Amino acid sequence: MASQPAAQSSRKWWTLGVVCIGTFMLLLDITIVNVALPSIQHSLHSSFTDLQWVVDAYSLLLASLLLTAGSLSDLLGRQRVFMLGLVVFTLASVLCGLANSPLFLNLMRGVQGAGGAMMFATSLALLAQEFHGAERGTAFGAWGATIGGAVAVGPLVGGALTEGLGWESIFFLNVPIGALALYATATRLVNVRGQHGRIDWPGLVTFSAALFMLVFALVRGNDEGWSSALIVGLLAGSALLLIAFVLIERARSDAMFDLSLLRNRTFGGASIVAFGLSATMFAMFLYMTLWIQGILGYSPLQAGLRFLPLTLVSFVAAPIAGRLSSRVPIRLLLGAGLALVALALLLMSGINANSRWTALLAGFLIAGVGVGMVNPSLANTAVGVVPPQRSGMASGINNTFRQVGIATGIAGLGAIFEHVIRTHVQSGLAGTPAAAHASQLAKAITAGGAKQALAAVPPGARAAVHHVAASAFATALDELFIIAAAVAVVSALLGLALVRGRDFVPAQAAAAPAAA
Repeated sequence: MASQPAAQSSRKWWTLGVVCIGTFMLLLDITIVNVALPSIQHSLHSSFTDLQWVVDAYSLLLASLLLTAGSLSDLLGRQRVFMLGLVVFTLASVLCGLANSPLFLNLMRGVQGAGGAMMFATSLALLAQEFHGAERGTAFGAWGATIGGAVAVGPLVGGALTEGLGWESIFFLNVPIGALALYATATRLVNVRGQHGRIDWPGLVTFSAALFMLVFALVRGNDEGWSSALIVGLLAGSALLLIAFVLIERARSDAMFDLSLLRNRTFGGASIVAFGLSATMFAMFLYMTLWIQGILGYSPLQAGLRFLPLTLVSFVAAPIAGRLSSRVPIRLLLGAGLALVALALLLMSGINANSRWTALLAGFLIAGVGVGMVNPSLANTAVGVVPPQRSGMASGINNTFRQVGIATGIAGLGAIFEHVIRTHVQSGLAGTPAAAHASQLAKAITAGGAKQALAAVPPGARAAVHHVAASAFATALDELFIIAAAVAVVSALLGLALVRGRDFVPAQAAAAPAAA
């Protein structure tokens, strides 16, 4: 009898280790890819739309399948679904590294996202089934620190690998990490089921299609025209499918998205904070990376080093916030953390054609504290307001809001970004010999290929065109900072107002689920 508690104690720490490894691999792939995007653009001759889809294809499939994966883990067992996700993610990573065209790369990024959904949806549920009380705060703090660590080392590892071995190596790195996590999951974790039912296929199809149509419309809006039949049709179709999704979920007894959870003020507030953080700070990483490399001319490794202040501070702040979550009201950690992110974005605004990367430094430091405060607090809230047997769905919904935030944030900000650059370049080059090529130059600048585009400009005009390019990019980036800050402020206020301590499920009231 004495060995059983010892075995359970050992198992929970193995569970924490495996979940952190899987989460590290998932998020490392986002931060690594950001730094490698200019190299991918040059190697595969990618457009700005292609670069957006490198990130959005991954986030879109993650967001689309997280709800199903969370429900599936409650039906089949969290360990089994987590293992399947590891296999899919690792194999897709190999195919990403072998990609020889933007289309194939983006398709495989989507498959990666499908595998990632299975891991991400079950990560918090696996922790919730093993850790309770004050230990849960410690576990979520470690999970939050893992997020900070992935963000911290991602730009550096991505920069070093891209410069030394090529962008393909950033995907091959997942193979040994995935193999290690797969072995530990198979041999050390226990399989636990939650509720029983069946897969909600109508909900999956309507939600996935609605999200895809929305993101596709945002990405293609500038090129097709916002009043074009295609874009209007996509936006209208997305709205109709979302309405259909809500009606389907309300009518089903085994819905993958339990809409009643959103009637819980705290769960709804946490979902808004998750969306707000991802749609602002994390979506902005793409555009900051393109500025640092494409306009300022830094190499991938040099760019990764310049993100280090933000990522290291986040890494340090996350475990501290995890420990504080058992003593400080969660709403204060969420609201204050996201407010710091908003302040950071405002501090980073105001850049111009002559700005250097140090214009971002103060914002990086403050954003690191904010992100570190929010991540573990979100994790604790997502599964803390539901019984353990509902934790798979709850964590899936929370992570869905994260990924929807990244996908729509990148697409929405990208539409504004592309429009501002195009307008500024056309205005700046009007009346010059380069005016006839303003549209092509704007596309190159937007995709981070300003250096290659300037090489085709006559030497005597390069200085003037470079100034126009730098000014256009800085103007567009400045607008994005302000818009993102506004979204973060609204999300912070809503999180502060909606989240409340009495909505959390007492640990002693939770029934322990049975192992399968």
